Amino acid sequence: MTLARIVDSHCHLDFPDFEGEIDEVVARAVAAGVERMVTICTKTQNEPKVRAIAEKFAPVYYAFGIHPMSAASEPLMTVERLIDVAQHPKMVGIGETGLDYYYTAESAEIQKTSLRIHIEAARETGLPLIIHSRSADEDMASILTEEFRKGAYSCVMHCFSSGPELARQMLDLGFYLSMSGIATFPKSQEVRDIFAAAPLDRILVETDSPYLAPKPYRGKRNEPAYTAHTAAVGAEVFGISYEDFAAATTANFDRLFTKASA
Repeated sequence: MTLARIVDSHCHLDFPDFEGEIDEVVARAVAAGVERMVTICTKTQNEPKVRAIAEKFAPVYYAFGIHPMSAASEPLMTVERLIDVAQHPKMVGIGETGLDYYYTAESAEIQKTSLRIHIEAARETGLPLIIHSRSADEDMASILTEEFRKGAYSCVMHCFSSGPELARQMLDLGFYLSMSGIATFPKSQEVRDIFAAAPLDRILVETDSPYLAPKPYRGKRNEPAYTAHTAAVGAEVFGISYEDFAAATTANFDRLFTKASA
């Protein structure tokens, strides 16, 4: 696999899957050309651990928020808390937040409240919003569009695997779509088609590790080094070289995640 510089825009290095191995995982990522990675904090109490990982490793940055599946079990986030954490030099994004009606539809209302809090913090800080959306396309489009009209903010739809209509609406707002290992799966042609129809300057790549390992590692633990395998498929989708796709998605990352730009 080529060593063109690339970025893993979304991983979870604090998860138990990487316990005692983070040094090696980061080293393998760098060796595979992954020059930067953003590790995502999904619960309030995990922030010190996630921050410490970002502080220890030069290529690692972090984002902070409450995952929608935890919105009902966690204390409600405040805009002030998010703004406070955002003062850290390596805290570069708000989230992940969003809506998940696949696993946690019963907490839809608190998820919506939490999402709006994160949007306000993204507006206030100028940091990009990181969105998780599953089985909630209609409400997601409605809230993100309504809030954008109240005041602009930047956003990435992480691990995008929703429908073409949500993709179109998000792209119309100037948001970004992030490609994960899902795009490498044989049955994910619709996802590949959605990315192929999107502007190249709005695409990011990610692992969402330890989940969603791309081919040829599907079913195994994912890690940031495997970003390259998803990017290789991305290059095929756009009909360009791996080097050009890596350069484009890295430039997109720099434009969106300005605090982590090279």
